[in-house]
This record gives sequence, C-alpha cells and structure tokens, in this order.
Amino acid sequence: MNINATTVLRHVAFEDLGSLNTSVAAASRMMAIYEAPTADLDALQFDSEDLLILLGGPIGAYEDRRYPFLKAELHVIGRALRAGSRVLGICLGAQLMARVLGARVYPGTRKEIGFGPVQLTEDGLKSPLAALGALPVLHWHGDTFDLPVGTRRLAASTLFENQAFSAGDRRLGLQFHLEVDPKAIELWLVGHANELAAAGIELAAIRRDAVSHGAALPPIAQNILTSWLAA
Repeated sequence: MNINATTVLRHVAFEDLGSLNTSVAAASRMMAIYEAPTADLDALQFDSEDLLILLGGPIGAYEDRRYPFLKAELHVIGRALRAGSRVLGICLGAQLMARVLGARVYPGTRKEIGFGPVQLTEDGLKSPLAALGALPVLHWHGDTFDLPVGTRRLAASTLFENQAFSAGDRRLGLQFHLEVDPKAIELWLVGHANELAAAGIELAAIRRDAVSHGAALPPIAQNILTSWLAA
C-alpha cells in the first residue's frame, strides 16, 4: 500500500524510526519528521491516505502540565484518528494514543528496561505481530495504560499486561520498541544514562542482547510494518 504523506513526531533525537526508516520511506510518497516539543503541531492536517507515527520519549503521556506541547500533540492524534489515517504509536506514542482513545495512562510498579519477549494473545497471533514469535524486543518504559475501550490486546509481558493493542486495522499501539536498530543501542544507553543509573540497570546485559538479536530484529520489524500497512 502506498501512503500519501507520512508524518513522524519525534520527542528525542535518538529515539527515531531506526530500522523502520527505509520501509516507511518506501511506502510513502512524502515523509516529514517533526520535533514534537518545538514544532507547530497545530498546522498538521491529515486525511485517510496518510500515516502518523508517534515515537517514544522519556516523559509521561499524562505530564501535559509540565510539558504543554503534549496538549497540541494529543489534538494532532485526535485529528488523525477522526480523519481515518493510519496511526502507529510506539512506547510514549502508544500511551498518547491510548489516552486520546479514552484510557488511563499512569506509572507502573516498576521499570521494564532491556530485551525480552512478549506473549502474543489470540488476536496478536492473527496480526502482523505474529512474525515476532518468541524473539526478544527492546522494552524501555516505566509507565503503562489501561486497554482503551473497543480495542484489542495483541501482546503482554511478564510485568505489563498491555504491550500492544489495535483499534481496527489502521491503528496500532506498541509499548515495546519494535523500531530500535540494535546497532544504535549506545545512543540509548547514553541518552538515558541517568534513568539507567537510578534504576540500577546493568548496561552489559543490554549491550550483549543487542548484539545477540542485532541481525534478526530489523528484517522482522520491517516485515511487520509492511504487513500492517498492507492490511
């Protein structure tokens, strides 16, 4: 499927499209990346042939008093949903989607950081995420969300029940980082250095797992994206 225009909202530079960049660009007639904290989000408009991608970031989807730009971003998501656009949310992006869809987003009981598998639900096994199988993906969050009414849970993990959800075939929220390029993991370790130190996370384990899964993850992530866009 060819997308007319793809809009990507990025919150921090190193949490980018990663291994999905080539596939998104190939499927889109036009692609624009906006820095969500500083861009004029009110100017963004959508139609049913467009794609909106919401990337991750180290803030809470409920912190719009501390980060006022989130209010504009929530309005952007609402406009895209009402227009019938495809919307893909990743980590913070998925939480923002869940909030726009009426669900509660809140701090979890502990952080989930590092590579680990997700358990696909029956609906997940019927979705493009089935290509993941038992392959570990990168988790990097402390917040969670309730499943929005009318959506389907696609995946869970040991620590968090809601790891992926869909609202029809055109809206997909992923709590985990399907997009991360394992070769760029050092950017994440440096960018989130304070969080990792405060949580007592072992960097060597993340580096080791990034090497172990570096070859397998990107092609599967690209396959999942392509299958979802074609649905």
